[in-house]
Amino acid sequence: MSAAARALKFSNGVEIPIIGLGTYAPPEGNAREEAKEWFLTALKAIFLVDIQLSQCRLHISRLDTVTLIPLPCMVCYQVLRRRHSPPGTEKSVGKALKESGLKREEVFVTTKIAWNHHGRVQEAFNDSLANLDTEYIDLWLLHWPQQLAYEEGTLFLTNPDGTLKTVDYPTFVEVWADMERVFEQGKVRAIGVSNFSIKNFEILLKKAKIVPVNNQVEMHPYLQQNELKEYCEKRGIAISAYTPSGYDVVRSDPVIVEIAKKHGVTPHQAIIAWHLTRDTVVITKSSNEQRQKDNFNLPTLSDEDIQKINALDKGQRICNKADDKHGHVWGWSYEQLGW
Repeated sequence: MSAAARALKFSNGVEIPIIGLGTYAPPEGNAREEAKEWFLTALKAIFLVDIQLSQCRLHISRLDTVTLIPLPCMVCYQVLRRRHSPPGTEKSVGKALKESGLKREEVFVTTKIAWNHHGRVQEAFNDSLANLDTEYIDLWLLHWPQQLAYEEGTLFLTNPDGTLKTVDYPTFVEVWADMERVFEQGKVRAIGVSNFSIKNFEILLKKAKIVPVNNQVEMHPYLQQNELKEYCEKRGIAISAYTPSGYDVVRSDPVIVEIAKKHGVTPHQAIIAWHLTRDTVVITKSSNEQRQKDNFNLPTLSDEDIQKINALDKGQRICNKADDKHGHVWGWSYEQLGW
């Protein structure tokens, strides 16, 4: 086995480490503030980590350059804001970076604009810069195509039937135009999207001046998204995968278990190795230092292994699937999302 330490180059030349280690910090209590300590442990312990927080992902990774200089990469996304509530874990991430001793140019930072901030794009970007205590961001993503209604002091607005309240304007095309204007200010190196479908792209790309460099989506052996992946790659849009191992639902699959046993690794490691054969940026999740390291000590899968995993695709969403009562995913139906 060998450590995974390579990068994927975006269409604009910016490089992002292809694998990361994610963490989650719940909003209850002081979990987000206290998470800084294990963010810091990860930063100091390894140069390959993507730390996913509740609404913030820290992605540290070694960039496999010609000179093989380690380059940590951190990815955060903005929390839905409430009056007097902390900004997710962005501030904890910023503090961890400062205390790590790493230079800013040694860290690749990605942040997302939250789905209730579509009407305040510039302000949201400025908030993230302030929370992270950084002068620029490497990659900025539009988290979802739909916009949730925004009201200061309220996390989620709902309709009388209990569904999340969405608004029609600004559209994601208009939000993208605002993001392009922020990009022109020179404080972000690349911009992309998350949870976008072919249907969404067909609308966006007709108007976009800048083609998104990245689309971050749920992707694992049960949801391989091959059609979307092919569509994006033909247009120079790199894919990154969240929920990459599909939780225990996928990790317990007999085929995965068999392949992992064959190579003497965990099912999670086997799945991450499979992702790398597809040139997909992988965002994993663990607060355990040893498991963080294990995510970068991966087996080399045989063609037979890869084919067996490829055959598991069933289009099954696990992380973001429609709720049973309304058939919605964060306010939109599968039809609206293009899923």
